[in-house]
Amino acid sequence: MTNTIAIVLGLLLVAFFAYDGLQMDWAMTVFLGRKGLEFVEWLAFWR
Repeated sequence: MTNTIAIVLGLLLVAFFAYDGLQMDWAMTVFLGRKGLEFVEWLAFWR
């Protein structure tokens, strides 16, 4: 991964959290966190 790609991805991530916090009242972050937790629990079952 080049530095340019890393910077662009980092800026996109910061922009996502800024938009989510200011406009969506953290709804997307909470949703993705819950789905991520369900996915980790599902993976633990298959271990």
